[in-house]
Amino acid sequence: MDLLMVLVLKDTLEKRGALGQIKARIRAEVFNALDDQSVPRPALSRENLLINELIREYLEYNKYKYTASVLTSEAGQPEVPLDREFLAKELNIAEDTNGKSVPLLYGILSHFLHGGKAESTQHTLPSVSLLNYPKAEPGQ
Repeated sequence: MDLLMVLVLKDTLEKRGALGQIKARIRAEVFNALDDQSVPRPALSRENLLINELIREYLEYNKYKYTASVLTSEAGQPEVPLDREFLAKELNIAEDTNGKSVPLLYGILSHFLHGGKAESTQHTLPSVSLLNYPKAEPGQ
């Protein structure tokens, strides 16, 4: 391949958004190949399990599937995600029906950005209006 062809191919892949995905896939595969499964990981704490699930839900919603797969593998997270209702209950989050279309992390962030105060937060986060959530699907 000559240099011009390589540059045109790279430019085309970048414009289509495929180059970033290819790089992410390669990173994920390299990580998985190098990950030493013989070294036992420390037990996953309840807090880390819940935090990782919030992050995984966010990553998958935003179509960062390779990043999510690396997180799952590296953290020792169960392959099957926790049920969303279970996760919301564990975090004492009361959801309205509008909020169920986006990750819980958006509602948590919205709570603190729009009126919630960290020092006065109760055990239950209030339901948050859809007005505070992203308006469109990612990538649009």
